[in-house]
Amino acid sequence: QVHLVESGGGSVQTGGSLRLSCAASTYTYILPCMGWFRQAPGKEREAVATAITNSRTTYANSAKGRFTISRDNARNTLYLQMNSLKPEDTAMYYCAAARTSRGFLPSLSQNDYDYWGQGTQVTVSS
Repeated sequence: QVHLVESGGGSVQTGGSLRLSCAASTYTYILPCMGWFRQAPGKEREAVATAITNSRTTYANSAKGRFTISRDNARNTLYLQMNSLKPEDTAMYYCAAARTSRGFLPSLSQNDYDYWGQGTQVTVSS
């Protein structure tokens, strides 16, 4: 099956930047939809941003204007550039991929995703 491995997490101060990467184990086909989700301690997992292509993306309100999702289909790699980080962004960030895409824009619903990575921790201090 597909295995997703995240990297790039770390600890930064408010206003700092991080770039997360997600490498997919499959090179046989391009996953039609990939995305980033996050989960803070004691909270439910929530969407951050998703992408079908670099021009067909969907962002959660919390990420708009600060985060940029992109993907390199040739390498089956997903990225999340995070700028102007806030303490509220502190969470475990998970990469996800879907076998199918039902709409023109990618879904923010975690139920639509089939594969999940183990996460990379992002900590933003005040």
